[in-house]
Amino acid sequence: MAYRKTPAELARLSSAREHLIQQATDVVAEVGWAQASVNAVAAAAGIAAGSVYQHFPSKAALAVEVFRRASGREVEVLGEVLRSPGDPVERLTRGVEVFARRSFERRGLAYALLAAPAEPAVGAERLEYRRQYRALFAEVVREGVATGVLPAQNPDITAAALTGAVGEVLGDPLAAAEGDFADPLISELTAMSLRCLGAVRGSTG
Repeated sequence: MAYRKTPAELARLSSAREHLIQQATDVVAEVGWAQASVNAVAAAAGIAAGSVYQHFPSKAALAVEVFRRASGREVEVLGEVLRSPGDPVERLTRGVEVFARRSFERRGLAYALLAAPAEPAVGAERLEYRRQYRALFAEVVREGVATGVLPAQNPDITAAALTGAVGEVLGDPLAAAEGDFADPLISELTAMSLRCLGAVRGSTG
């Protein structure tokens, strides 16, 4: 009969895996993808480097999981904001602002998710999550057009432009080690987003 791990063993392994992912996330936030070696992550987690491979077959697999967890949470938060009650233009503006503010709260991780050089496996995940961001924006733009608070436009194209613009605007400031310019930049970013949508601040009352 094949050996089966006990519930206690499975729980211990699951806890160790979660701890490893969290420590790897912290390392990536601090030094980026390239420098987040297996040795660095293992040291942060307080385990031997070989123990990392008990949970992940490669550094790339661990990096992908880190990216999925962190980006998944940002998609979840953005979705909550964009699908909340209220005027579509107000929700879109609030969504951009919340996304930007969360990015500045943890610059290193946000930069890693949005723009930092990464191996192909992470790059592929980045493209997938951008598609999710675009889909969320497009959903609300479509609603705005249907209700007449936004001018006629292709929601998918607008959403793609908005997603790309937000990432481009935030990239360099997030990469900067210092600089207290979050508030003015976020104000300009939300104003730019309204122009992208064809809306005017305050036009919805």
